[in-house]
Amino acid sequence: MSKIERTQRTDGSLTYSRILEAAGELFASTGFAETTNKMIAAHADVDLASINYHFKSRNGLYQAVLVDAHRRLLSLDNLQQLVATHVSAREKLKKLIEGLVESATVDQGWPATVLSREFLSPTSHLQALQKNEIPAKLPFVLSILAEITGIPQDDPSLLRCLISVMAPCAMLLVVGPNVSPFADQIHRMPKKVLVEHLYSFAIGGLEAIGGDRRHRGDAQLLSMGE
Repeated sequence: MSKIERTQRTDGSLTYSRILEAAGELFASTGFAETTNKMIAAHADVDLASINYHFKSRNGLYQAVLVDAHRRLLSLDNLQQLVATHVSAREKLKKLIEGLVESATVDQGWPATVLSREFLSPTSHLQALQKNEIPAKLPFVLSILAEITGIPQDDPSLLRCLISVMAPCAMLLVVGPNVSPFADQIHRMPKKVLVEHLYSFAIGGLEAIGGDRRHRGDAQLLSMGE
């Protein structure tokens, strides 16, 4: 009995993965609005009922694709391992940027394209990332920025720092290759050059914000002592 149950679970997992992969490829090539369950079922070589069984609906499948794409490009496990490493916060930031540049510039298949489509033309399904994936990963990135700037993680100004650091990296994902001659030129640049530029840009801004905060704090202490 247990052997049959294990086989069923394995088969179900394989079917789930096949549907997810097929849907990701189609959503990337034709978009969510133009991709039907019938197309996905044919591409995955499964029956239509399998989609509803595993994902409840096409909406549920698309949300699962978004979540899986985000995890492939920036996984929680990798973030946890990065934060736990015994290197400086600056080195952690550089490694984070290296990973983001790698994900955005190397052909990663459908995940990058699906996310790019969603970010350029957001739908209500983006909430699947905003409610689950992003909140789980956010504290790890903020901890790196907090160590560099000296700003507490719960300070709203650290979120502004996060935007300043992540937005340029996200643009590499959104403005993918073959979008424009400008985008193609960027993507042809050596990854090492892009990483060094984005890191220098980010660390310069973070140091400036952290220094300004320390200066204002010192000034406040002096005024209190007068």
